[in-house]
Amino acid sequence: MGKLSLGSLLTSCFIHKGINTHPQPRRSSATRVSDHGSPDQRLSCHDISSPEDLSLSSIGSNLYIFSLDELKKATRSFSLCNLIGEGGFGPVYKGFVDERIRPGVKAQAVAVKLLDLEGVQGQKEWMTEVIFLGQLRHPNLVKLIGYCYEKEHRLLVYEFMEKGSLENHLFKRLLGPLPWTTRLQIAVGAAKGLAFLHEAEKPVIYRDFKASNILLDKDFKTKLSDFGLAKDGPEGDASHVSTRVMGTEGYCAPEYIMTGHLTAKSDVYSFGVVLLELLTGQRSVDKTRPNREQNLVTWAKPFLKNPDKLNYIMDSSLDGQYSTLGAQRAAALAHKCLSHSQKSRPLMRTVVETLEPLLELDDIPMGTFVYNVMDDNGGENEDTDADANANANAKQNGVNNHDERHKSRFPNSSIHRATSLKRKDQRRNRRSE
Repeated sequence: MGKLSLGSLLTSCFIHKGINTHPQPRRSSATRVSDHGSPDQRLSCHDISSPEDLSLSSIGSNLYIFSLDELKKATRSFSLCNLIGEGGFGPVYKGFVDERIRPGVKAQAVAVKLLDLEGVQGQKEWMTEVIFLGQLRHPNLVKLIGYCYEKEHRLLVYEFMEKGSLENHLFKRLLGPLPWTTRLQIAVGAAKGLAFLHEAEKPVIYRDFKASNILLDKDFKTKLSDFGLAKDGPEGDASHVSTRVMGTEGYCAPEYIMTGHLTAKSDVYSFGVVLLELLTGQRSVDKTRPNREQNLVTWAKPFLKNPDKLNYIMDSSLDGQYSTLGAQRAAALAHKCLSHSQKSRPLMRTVVETLEPLLELDDIPMGTFVYNVMDDNGGENEDTDADANANANAKQNGVNNHDERHKSRFPNSSIHRATSLKRKDQRRNRRSE
């Protein structure tokens, strides 16, 4: 079984036989999809043993089965110019599908993930991804559009997430540091995605919750991706699933590492790590930092329950422009999620209920502003003391003040484009009055 190279992709075209590459839009009664997008009787990984079984199951009726040739056309023969990332599964390419590539398919940008035959993950993880994302639908889960399997080649086709991963924005800071409100919105969306998985009729344990698997659309809305390591939750009277320890260093719960016992509370711990990353702007593990700070949880956890010391670990790139009360409550929640005892960790439903109200807090401090005030002689004096109306307006627009400040420091950032247009409209309206 050889590795699929760019050369072979450019020079070869495999014609797949034995499957229907233009499936009819049918629904099997064995897996009826509810109005909320969660199958009433979801098939598990134990029900599907081979790729051929996928096309015969209700999963195949929900997805397009692409040929390799179609995906070559969609990605310009897997051009290096279309390469947008690479992980344990393999390289990911941006592509575009429409009626010319597949009759009936919606014209849209897609992300095509190609399984590296010599990579960390293999066909089992590919199958797991198709089985879970082929059935589960939720606004905070990335949408799987289809898949391809020809001979040894395995590919997955997803909706394209324009803003990439949280990892890139939080640590590589492609568009400047993420504002406080955006961080909270991302945390809430991710929490809702996990809560949906945990509360499904057949619960799902995600097992690989981390910043690089949290994708962001053009509006920075959160979607969880990469379900290759996901597991069905415990059934019957079982309290956990026993499995080989897999995941990413720095995110795995301690009891899972020590015993291999996996529960939904293992995901809650991982969420606590990501929430801590959002607060601090630091990676879960960073070997470039001083020894005592290399493991984020070990270093930062003692500060989480002490409001007077929390500012020591808050992301300095926020420049103090965050809700103090919101940060304290988020830190207290992170501390609970990171509890060594899994029984002390909250349910993800509780996490959502705790985080959502923080978006309404308006105590984000303003930066320093200089106002021009007319003196008695008609001249202009610079004065840092604004009149009562200016103070009232500034308090009301505290969040917008932070956005404007961020925009001035990072003019190429697209995060605040909508806010900028909104404020221009507000100024125009005030002048007309």
